[in-house]
Parts: sequence; structure tokens; C-alpha cells
Amino acid sequence: MGRDKDQKKQKRKRSNENSVEKVVTNEEKQNPKQQKQQQQGQQGNVNQSKKKKKEVSPFGNYRNYYGYRISHDMDEDPRLKVLKKEWFEGKDCLDIGCNSGIMTIHIAKKFGCRSILGVDIDSRCVEDAHWHLRKFARTENSAKPNEKKSNSEGSKEQSVSQSNGETKTDGAETKDLSQVVSFQKENFVQTRNLDNNRYDTILCLSVTKWVHLNWGDDGLITLFSKIWRLLNPGGIFVMEPQPWKSYESNRRVSETASMNYRNIVLRPDRFQEILLDKIGFRTVEDLTSSLSGASKGFDRQILAFQK
Repeated sequence: MGRDKDQKKQKRKRSNENSVEKVVTNEEKQNPKQQKQQQQGQQGNVNQSKKKKKEVSPFGNYRNYYGYRISHDMDEDPRLKVLKKEWFEGKDCLDIGCNSGIMTIHIAKKFGCRSILGVDIDSRCVEDAHWHLRKFARTENSAKPNEKKSNSEGSKEQSVSQSNGETKTDGAETKDLSQVVSFQKENFVQTRNLDNNRYDTILCLSVTKWVHLNWGDDGLITLFSKIWRLLNPGGIFVMEPQPWKSYESNRRVSETASMNYRNIVLRPDRFQEILLDKIGFRTVEDLTSSLSGASKGFDRQILAFQK
């Protein structure tokens, strides 16, 4: 009898242990999946937060800037239509805040600049600009042999004159795009690297807000004063200022921007007065009316000041 009781107790113990093992085993089977899902969820949140951090552009240095400001049905940036050829043809030009350089390159191609330098605070944007320049230059150079072949094939006199180093008589000498356009990383407000340069035309398109939010009223005055110094007499300054409502939507892009936003006194509606009365520009021309029908984003005021 005693042995039977002991056997029954051992059976109950084993059954209890087996049930516990089953429960533990089931939990172990479920936990890896749950843990994996939790890890994936946490990783997704981390990736999203990283992605959001990457998208923050405290200086307006958006990566696909022209992609979202120019619709696919446009053949070119609508701002090119309001710029005058005489401001650029055969002139030395500067594009402040050039971003990926597309506008800079198109200006050089369309208006025939002698030289144009694009500067941007973001090294990534400058790298993109160099990439676009190489791409445009390759396209341009690949078209030249066909043009030469169709226009001057069989002309012995022309080939002799070129071999002797004589200049062409059928028009001005044309330069490769890579000889006209250049890009470099610069914080225009703070750099001294451009102090000895002089330009006939300086562009500052949708940049003033970012200078203002990052360096306040003092930074804005520094921007305008430096542009004045770098311009040749009679030179042109083309400005596309962002409206005050645009400041409001970007004031939280950084702590610096938030602080400067609260302390800004010189709002965009006073820029024209500052440039004429304080900085010393002689005249201003409003080009905005010619932008009628422009897509959203390129419907801002564009002003041309003459030194």
C-alpha cells in the first residue's frame, strides 16, 4: 500500500512538472516572436526618429529642393523668365545659397555668364552641385561632336586655321560649362574668403530668411553690407526674400532660430527700405508681376537692386 501511494505521488509530481515545462516551453516559443516584433517596432521608431532628424534643415539646405518647388510639367525654373540677359552675359556672377546648383547652372547656360560661383553652407549640397555640373557638362560635350560634324565637315580651311591657333571669326569663343561654373562650401555671412572678389551680379534667392533665423538682424545687415562691397559699381543684386509667414512656419527648426525669431525687428517688408536708404543701392526694380502663373513656391517677390 505504501509503495502504491509513493508511485501515485511520483506520477502526480511528474505530471505537474510536465505541465510546467509545457507552459514554459510555450512561453519560450511565443516570446522570441513577441520580442522580435517589439524589437522591430522599436527599431522602426528609431529609424523614423533618425529619418526625421535627417530631414531637419536649419539653413534651408533641403536635399531635393528644386524637386518639390518645380512641378514636372515645367520646362525650366520660372524665375529664369524674369531675369535679364544683360545682367549675366559676359559677366562675373555669384549665387549665394546655391543648394544643389541647378539654378546656377541654368543661368550660366541660358545667359552666357563669363563666370558664376555658387556657394552654400552645406557640403552635401555643394557635392550635389558638383555632380549636377559634371552631368550637364557631359551632356553638353556629347552634343558638340555631332554639331561640329554637321556644321563643319569637309572644311579644310577651318581645320588649318584651328591647327595654327587662330581665333574663330564666326562668333565669340565658347567655353565649356565646367570652365564657367564653379561651386564651393562657404558660410557667406562669416567667411572672409570672398573679400577680394568682385562681381557684376549677385543672386540671393530664398536665402534671407535662413540668414535671419540663424544670425538675427545683425546677420541680415552683414549679408546686405557684404553683397554691397562685393558688387562692382553699377552691379545688380537680385533678391527673393521669403515673407514673414514663412518665418513663422520655420521658427522651431532649431533653438537658435526660435530665439532669433522672437528678437527680429527688421521684417521682410523693410528690406527694400534698408537696402536703399541704409546700404546705399540706387534703384530697385520689382520683377514679381512677370511671375504670374508661377507654381506655388516660386510666387515670391523678386527684386533687382542696382549699385
